[in-house]
Amino acid sequence: MSTLAIRPATADDLGPIVAMLADDPLGAQRESPEDLAPYRAALDQLTADPNQYLMVAVRDGRPVGTLQLTVIPGLSRRGTTRSVIEAVRIHADERGSGLGTRLIGWAVDESRRRGCGLVQLTSDATRTDAHRFYERLGFTGSHIGFKLRL
Repeated sequence: MSTLAIRPATADDLGPIVAMLADDPLGAQRESPEDLAPYRAALDQLTADPNQYLMVAVRDGRPVGTLQLTVIPGLSRRGTTRSVIEAVRIHADERGSGLGTRLIGWAVDESRRRGCGLVQLTSDATRTDAHRFYERLGFTGSHIGFKLRL
């Protein structure tokens, strides 16, 4: 029987994580699995920040899923702390296995544990399958997101 663990990512996980980030048409355009140096620097920053969680799902010793959870204290909504889920990726071999549901469940549970009153995420407008997945988990499409590339 296979075992699954969801745990903080380490430097040893970076290669498989970046490969998952790059394994779709959007990620293939913006990720560089052949050069892990910028990802190592980002991992150092994430690890040093107590409001950041870069998580990896590991099945039988192999990274098969990832997400980043950020906890943000705020003034709006009467001082509500919120969390943001980013960079959710599931290895192609694991899609449809329920792993995405487990990862998001971990993030929601951790958000509650940290006192968050709201969990939010964004998903590229072209990821319609992901939108249906998030809606099935209780998320609602409530905002339009904007980005400014610097």
